[in-house]
Amino acid sequence: MTVTRFENGHSAGAPETVDALRAALESAGVEFIPENGGGAGVRLRKVGGIDSGG
Repeated sequence: MTVTRFENGHSAGAPETVDALRAALESAGVEFIPENGGGAGVRLRKVGGIDSGG
């Protein structure tokens, strides 16, 4: 499976592949935001500063 095929809905991907993709994105600083009335999404994690406690 390629990321493009996954994004285009041509493949659901094996669960372990989806888990590996999510882990790679999270380790690169991507935060997954749950759906809470406004829709699910992603954002980049803040590094340092007041907001991250660092």
